[in-house]
Amino acid sequence: MVINDAKYLNGPDKAAIMMLALGDEHTKELWTRLDEEEIKEISQAMSNLGSVSSSVMEALFVEFASKISSTGNIVGSYEATERLLMKALSGDRVEGIMEEIRGPAGRTMWDKLANVNEQVLANYLKNEYPQTVAVVMSKINPGHAAKVLSTLPEDFSLEVVNRMLQMESVQKEVLDKIEDTLRSEFMSNLAKTNKRDSHEMMAEIFNNFDRNTEGRFISALEERNRDSAEKIKALMFTFEDLLKLDPAGVQTLLRNVDKERLGICLKGASESLRDLFFTNMSERAAKILREDMEAMGPVRLRDVDEAQMEIVNIAKELADNGEIMLADSGGEDELIY
Repeated sequence: MVINDAKYLNGPDKAAIMMLALGDEHTKELWTRLDEEEIKEISQAMSNLGSVSSSVMEALFVEFASKISSTGNIVGSYEATERLLMKALSGDRVEGIMEEIRGPAGRTMWDKLANVNEQVLANYLKNEYPQTVAVVMSKINPGHAAKVLSTLPEDFSLEVVNRMLQMESVQKEVLDKIEDTLRSEFMSNLAKTNKRDSHEMMAEIFNNFDRNTEGRFISALEERNRDSAEKIKALMFTFEDLLKLDPAGVQTLLRNVDKERLGICLKGASESLRDLFFTNMSERAAKILREDMEAMGPVRLRDVDEAQMEIVNIAKELADNGEIMLADSGGEDELIY
């Protein structure tokens, strides 16, 4: 999406666009004059910016009483942000800023914590002193604090509640120390953990290819990088992988799919997968589905691929909701997608 109207931009967005437009050399001095929070705020805006039209840039230059203009678009991205910061700041400082950008959204540390899953936050806080946890709970959103406290061990939670009831105003030095610890230990590790594996991302993309395109890409990748090709194939979940569903899982899936679409899927499926579905239907339902499939006649491969992709996506949604369990294509471990 291209930003075409400057009126929808906030201050950090405008500053980010100006930094990108001015380029590495001209922004080096500017970065050194900003404080830590300003750098993080502009960096966050820059990494989420996307494409900005030249008309918007020119409007901003006028707004900042500048004579500079540009004839093309600029693109704000995570990589562009990191590259610009590396020109002006030390590697360690840039790494810390970029890791925080990768972490949960939010301007302050307490805003960011509000976007961390309660189980993840509780797992970290249960190893801290109850007084420290009490301070954290008093600073975050009450609804989120309630979820975290209910997830923590009961005795520990009660101690935290007791400390919160007895708590007086917290000294700024103590609060700053807790924030620094959360930023350096928890948020930094969380950002690294949340960094998505490239093979997982490619496996999802490959799952959405039609059969011919998938085969072409896999074959080409095997010639250039066999290890990556094997990792991607191991992470992919295909229609044939539904063979690993248990009977209860198959029956749950059957209740959630359109029978006509299932018939198209099974036209291109192996005999063993057809049998798996038929044996988990009533005799009458299986007979009707077989008759419907025969009445379809020849079906285009593209239509089969599309229908199979729909069924696989339904299966993944059911797995996400805990209604069925899927196994990975390696067949050794069971995974909930």
